[in-house]
Parts: sequence; structure tokens; C-alpha cells
Amino acid sequence: MAGTAPRGFVWVLVEYRGRWPVNGFEGLDLDAATKTAVFSAAQAARARILLVKRPGRRRRGGHDHWAVLRRETSGTVRQQWGTWDREEDLTQIVTALETPGDLGGPSILLVCAHGHHDPCCAVRGRPVARALAERWPDQVWECSHVGGDRFAANVVVVPDGVYYGGLDAASSVLTIEEHFFDRIHHHHLRGYTDMSPPQQAALAATLRRFGPAGRSDYTVAESVREGDLWRIRLAGRAPHPERVDVELRAHRTPPCRLTCRGAPTASVMVYEPTSVRTL
Repeated sequence: MAGTAPRGFVWVLVEYRGRWPVNGFEGLDLDAATKTAVFSAAQAARARILLVKRPGRRRRGGHDHWAVLRRETSGTVRQQWGTWDREEDLTQIVTALETPGDLGGPSILLVCAHGHHDPCCAVRGRPVARALAERWPDQVWECSHVGGDRFAANVVVVPDGVYYGGLDAASSVLTIEEHFFDRIHHHHLRGYTDMSPPQQAALAATLRRFGPAGRSDYTVAESVREGDLWRIRLAGRAPHPERVDVELRAHRTPPCRLTCRGAPTASVMVYEPTSVRTL
């Protein structure tokens, strides 16, 4: 699971209470000019567009929401929120992607429940969304495909940029509770979205060896690749080790079925730690 978080710094959320197409926002039957404008602006900002809705029964009436959430390379997080009633209102997202946004704001918990994309996400994701919403009702949204259906239930914490997988109702509450205390564990961690896959795997191995750490307690100091071998050096903030060297071997898995709907012939790259040591 470690090393599978898609890279990203910007997320666009669009509340949509109707049926989600298999390809999410791109498949919505919206005004063509509006959809093109939003999609183009998101591509320019390298943002990921996700459809969202609140867990539980579909609410009726009221505004739908949109948001632009970003994590800067410095670690600063920003958010912009708005509402929409008419399709053309979504062009506000274009402006939001071009402006910095407000500093801070509460973390948002996105639980993949995109059953039309892969049934596993709905079957495993919805109970997790309900459990999390009981604790943090204002911060939890079901969302469309986030990648890694084989790890359902998946939770993405934004704009923190942290992916968790393999969760159920009980483990999701414990995992997020620890996350909010800035104690990130390796058990369900898929990775940080500002790191490459081998760097994510190196971080997970470090947390497994030395215990949980805060979101910004480890940074990547060096990455070296020699064929299938990687050496990642992490710089730690006290009380964690000052420097950690992690060696990994990259290899592809044997053919297997990766998703409920996938063919049984797919293969993925994994990064297996072979050495974790302090300097």
C-alpha cells in the first residue's frame, strides 16, 4: 500500500447530488462552456476535480457547494469555498484557481464511495464515511474516484495531502483521530501527495521503524536511483531521528486483479524496503 498516493497539491470539490458518471466531473451533463472552462483551469493548476456529497440520505433543497483546497510546497494550506445553483455559477472555480485563497481552515475528509466506478469503493467506503461523519460531521464528504480502488476503503485528508487505505469503520476513526493529533502512523498510510512513490514508501518504512510522526516532521533530503534500487534520505525534526537512510527495491507484482471490475492480468510497481538506518 505504501507508495501509492497520487501526486498532487490542489483539489477541486464539486458537490453533486445526482448519480456520478463513471468518469466523474468529466462525464456530467453540464453546460459545455462551463465544464470546459473549469476543466481547463484545473488542468492548468494541476488540480484534481472530485465530485462530493454528504454521507447518508440525499438532502433536498439548499445550495450545492464547491471548494478549491491547496497545499503549497512550503506546507501552507489554503481553502476557498463557494456555492452554486446554476451551472454557470461553477465558473467561480476558475477565478478561485487563479487566486491564493484563505489561509488555514479545517481539514476535509474525503471518503471514496464511487460505486459506479468500482463497487468495492461504495461497499467499503460508505460505512467508513458514516462512521467518520458521526465524529466530524462538518468535515466529511463522500467523493468520486481517488485512485487505488484495491485499497478501499480509501480516505484522503485535504489539503493536508495524505492518503489512507484499507480502512473499516473502526480503524478509520482511530486513524483520523491520530491524524488530527498530528500523529501519523504507517499502518494504513498510502502516502503523502507531495512525495514520489519511492519517497512515500521510505517514509512509511521510517514510521514503522521509529513510530508515528507529524505531517511535517520528515522531509526528503535526497533521492538516488540505481536501476531497481532506490536510496532515500529523510531529514527528521526532533524528537525524531535527524537523518534516516532507507534503501528500497522496486519490482512489479505478479499479474492479479486490482479492482472489482479489473482484469486479472494487471501488475503494479511496489517499493520494498530492504534497509532502514539512522546516521
